[in-house]
Amino acid sequence: MKSTRKLQTRRRHARIRRKVKGSTERPRLAVFRSNTHIYAQVIDDLTHHTLLSASTLDAEFKASGQDNTATMEAAAQVGKLLAEKALKQGIQQVVFDRGGNLYHGRVAALAEAAREAGLEF
Repeated sequence: MKSTRKLQTRRRHARIRRKVKGSTERPRLAVFRSNTHIYAQVIDDLTHHTLLSASTLDAEFKASGQDNTATMEAAAQVGKLLAEKALKQGIQQVVFDRGGNLYHGRVAALAEAAREAGLEF
């Protein structure tokens, strides 16, 4: 079978998910990156609930006036929004799940912005 980039991402994600588990005290920050948007969720794996989410499709993001959603600036804005929401709910520590993507570009920008806004990885 031909090894495509999508297949490589899925394999990396499966490998990561074997080790990365979110709990009630330290939920998992999962990132999904498409060609045009970026999505982030804070998930409690013990109860199988999404506690909060942020993406380039949210009203808060659109209110910021950002036009292009596939940039590192947009990903950083989403990371900042997510961290603010998490801190309001009392979540200070998370486990980072890059979703099989390389820690580079938009994924790294989101993570760094969330750290700067107060989340601890």
